[in-house]
Amino acid sequence: MKTRKQIKRLGRSSLKKHYVIFVAACLIAAFLASEFRSSLNFSSARSYPISYDGVESSLNGDGTYTVKTHVSSVSWEDTLWVIIEDNMQAGKEMSEEIKDNAIERSRTGNPMFGRTRGVFSSIVNQVTSGSIIVTAATAIGSITGSDNLGILILIIIGALGMFLFWFLIQNVFPVVIRRVFLEGMIYDRVTPQRFVFLLRIKKWLKASWIMFVKYIYYSLWCLTIAGIVVKRYSYYLVPYIAAENPDMSARQAITLSRRMMKGHKWQCFMFEISFLGWEILGALTMGIFNILYTNPYKIASFTRYYAELRAEALEKHIPGAELLYDTYLYEKADSYVIAAKYADVIEVMETPDDSEESLTGWRGFVARNFGVLLLRREQERRYEEHQAEYVRVHTMIDDVEREAYPVRLYPIPEEERRKLVQSLNYMRHYSVWSLITIFLGMSFFGWIWEVGMHLVSYGEFVNRGALHGPWLPIYGTGAVLILTVLNRFRKNPALEFGATIVLCGFLEYMTSLVMEIATGGKKWWDYSGYFLNLNGRICAEGLLVFGIGGLVIVYVIAPMIDDLVCRMNERKVMAVCSVIMVVFLADTVYSQFHPNEGKGVTDIEESVSLPHPETGNSPGGGATV
Repeated sequence: MKTRKQIKRLGRSSLKKHYVIFVAACLIAAFLASEFRSSLNFSSARSYPISYDGVESSLNGDGTYTVKTHVSSVSWEDTLWVIIEDNMQAGKEMSEEIKDNAIERSRTGNPMFGRTRGVFSSIVNQVTSGSIIVTAATAIGSITGSDNLGILILIIIGALGMFLFWFLIQNVFPVVIRRVFLEGMIYDRVTPQRFVFLLRIKKWLKASWIMFVKYIYYSLWCLTIAGIVVKRYSYYLVPYIAAENPDMSARQAITLSRRMMKGHKWQCFMFEISFLGWEILGALTMGIFNILYTNPYKIASFTRYYAELRAEALEKHIPGAELLYDTYLYEKADSYVIAAKYADVIEVMETPDDSEESLTGWRGFVARNFGVLLLRREQERRYEEHQAEYVRVHTMIDDVEREAYPVRLYPIPEEERRKLVQSLNYMRHYSVWSLITIFLGMSFFGWIWEVGMHLVSYGEFVNRGALHGPWLPIYGTGAVLILTVLNRFRKNPALEFGATIVLCGFLEYMTSLVMEIATGGKKWWDYSGYFLNLNGRICAEGLLVFGIGGLVIVYVIAPMIDDLVCRMNERKVMAVCSVIMVVFLADTVYSQFHPNEGKGVTDIEESVSLPHPETGNSPGGGATV
């Protein structure tokens, strides 16, 4: 068995190769309060005084309550206690006062953190004020016919929810991160997809049960003085064992850990003590150093320690060690084994991209970088089919090159889900006429969306947008830019999502600015009062919708429209698109001199007016484009 110094050197080597994902794994565990929760001490280093002077409530002659709250700085927890100690009306009054105070502060504070308009603002206000708790308790009370019973049921539901969160997330996450660290021992790449390893083999609940039984066993042993220390190290390897083989029973995992740790408990204790200096340094930095180095370094080292104990258990034929059968966590598979399991991936990798090579000059540049073709030939079709197949298997190319853990060689087969977006072949080139069709279609959809939202919100039909026709070009322009400018990101949905938010945010901000300058300072939309807005031109929830919508366009809608265009007669498509584009351009030119404006379109100053704090009246009428 290697010395402690050698094991820690190997741990540092693993950490150096996978620093980002190892730190991220430990940080997520800290946020989930699964492990390393003390490392987040710096986040609570700044404290705020909270005072609650109580609630005065009196019963009126008509059976109603008059409630006066004396609150300076409270939160939703205080609202819950007021409901329990006083009454539902008192809790409701307190939550409303908390909400009003937060809204009032947002008016005079940083306009970016608006709390007066939008879905995000509503969610933030309801959660921080405890209004959501009051609503839930009131709803349950109305069903049961008793406020007290409603509060009791709410408490039971809350307790059950907390238990489920602990059982399904906090309890099992140590197994999740051990799997990430185990795969990082000999492989050069560990992707974020490995965090859902247990889901892909359908063993998340099994691993949760193993860790739950281990928790129960250790809790019972803690009733004895010796058990607190001894059983801590007896069960020390359970999360590592479950990470390697979550298909064993809880008793098998616990028993195997106990047998493997026999004669190694003191050794393990001294190994932990050797990190004391790093822990002290972390404490001096309020946990920051622990997050950035100590926590991942410690787990990486103990992962190597587990590998040593596992090898010893197999060599000594310890009963139960045969269940540790994930060989390829500790040695790379031979080439012939990889070739047998990954034949389809190898075939795609070895297929030459003849069609791409045939596109030379500026046509090739535009096709490769923006995914646009003036003409669609048979060669381009073959290339698109090859790209679609490449996308299906590209996540396993690192497995073939033995840079990542070979998921197909795991004893429990991982479930492969063929997504709809793969069957739609989103790795395609779009013809000019397909892009024009998508532009017009999304512009019309944007108009329908805006008109429909205004109709639902205010009960009146308003022709939205600066143009007079049924289209909002910002939607169509955004769709086309996502398909062309972000063409290189299509293979990675996460990057596509982030890039879409940035692109659409820039487009919306600049469009608002240019239109305001061009029309003499007139505003066409204003997100002032929305949570996380920038100068009222863009806001967080709008960008989130754009990001999600962009993914739908790239992976579903655009391929469907392109397939439809390809099945239609090309001459008819060109004729129809040309006629509509001429009408659209004529509308654009006319609207430069006579823009569509008025009620529901440009009455921004009225639409963003807030209810009067005393009367509650609001002039209504909102506008976005």
